[in-house]
Amino acid sequence: MSNTNQLAQLTLDGPVARLALNRPDARNALSLDLLGAMHQEVDRLQSRAPGGPHVLIISGVGKSFCAGMDLKAVLDNNRLALELLTSLAEWTLKIRRLPMVVVASVNGAAIGGGCGLACVCDLAITHADSKMGYPEVDLGVCPAVVAPWLVRKVGAGRARKILLTGGLMSGREAHACGMVDVLCESASQLDETVESVARRLASGGSNALAATKGLLNQLDGSLDDSIVMRGAQLSAQVLATPEAQSRLRAKFSS
Repeated sequence: MSNTNQLAQLTLDGPVARLALNRPDARNALSLDLLGAMHQEVDRLQSRAPGGPHVLIISGVGKSFCAGMDLKAVLDNNRLALELLTSLAEWTLKIRRLPMVVVASVNGAAIGGGCGLACVCDLAITHADSKMGYPEVDLGVCPAVVAPWLVRKVGAGRARKILLTGGLMSGREAHACGMVDVLCESASQLDETVESVARRLASGGSNALAATKGLLNQLDGSLDDSIVMRGAQLSAQVLATPEAQSRLRAKFSS
């Protein structure tokens, strides 16, 4: 079965659920409305546990996975920026707490917050030519909401290099540094690979998967909400500075 939500499309098919970000005209950039729709669908999934799907696949409609936060929408609007960042932080915490295994199918560009969405998932799959990374510092912005998830994914040393250097990398490079778990050589192979991984995961016992994910969350500190929520506050503070506002105006006027 599937829902009719315009911005976030949830499909339930036995042990596997699929959630697609559906804002392709904006490369699935995270607006407040899109995040609201994503919250709604994740809440639906949570209400079906236990006994619901074992696996959730997250993807983006169109050529991009997710272009990150809709920075153009929050230019000169500090209140909206904090609201959006807080919503993103809360959504990542919900994804981490879902009892099912969450797989990011990174079909195209995953930038900034979009790359953070991929890293908060339990597994990330992409193709060699996708574009991923955290260019926030290049824009005068602080990636504080997504930083905890990247640290847990690749380790503190690698995360330090990735976040401070900024810029983008290929899917092949993201796989080499640990941001991506499974790599396809071409985009045409992605769907088949994701389906194969999802079937393998779904063959496991639902209680065992949930218990193992819950234990891993305890071991790596994923249940510490405070650092992620503080990250939303810090990101909003940096975004409000003249430096960030100036860099963003220059980006959107070019």
